Amino acid sequence: MRSKLAFLPVVVFLGLMVVFVYRLALIEQGNMPDMIPSVMIGKPAPVFDLPSLLENGQGLKTSGLKGKVTLINFFASWCVSCRIEHYFLSEIAGKGVVLIGINYKDAPADGRVWLESHGNPYDIVVVDREGRTGIDFGVTGVPESYLIDRYGIIRYKQPGPFTLEDIQTKILPLITELNK
Repeated sequence: MRSKLAFLPVVVFLGLMVVFVYRLALIEQGNMPDMIPSVMIGKPAPVFDLPSLLENGQGLKTSGLKGKVTLINFFASWCVSCRIEHYFLSEIAGKGVVLIGINYKDAPADGRVWLESHGNPYDIVVVDREGRTGIDFGVTGVPESYLIDRYGIIRYKQPGPFTLEDIQTKILPLITELNK
């Protein structure tokens, strides 16, 4: 019995390796868990009314999304991935889309300091201090972004940070299509 127990760690290790290799093979085939579509795709943006993060800025209501293609980006000063993504957001600005920043579950003062130090690519920046709007959108973590068409319908969700490749191959072509 004792000799059989001696092999247990080896068997467990080999089993974990099989699962790991199998998961890598699925990823190679494009089966990635973060690519699961949001249940919000094809549905109207949730109803919200958020105050401006900036002292002289304007707030935003759901009704303000109609009539123009909008990219809503949930971010926070405490989010490390947001820092990486933030640099790439300037690639989207001014390209046929209104860029909205929603400071998510963050102290407004921290959000303002963060934008002052990293720059502000957003057309409008609002604050979702308690995270209620994020919950209504289905945000699972920041950064997370939603592309909304001129009718207020969510057409695309980007979980996690944008890369330059994401912007060039997915977002900008989709913005162009939605503006037709």
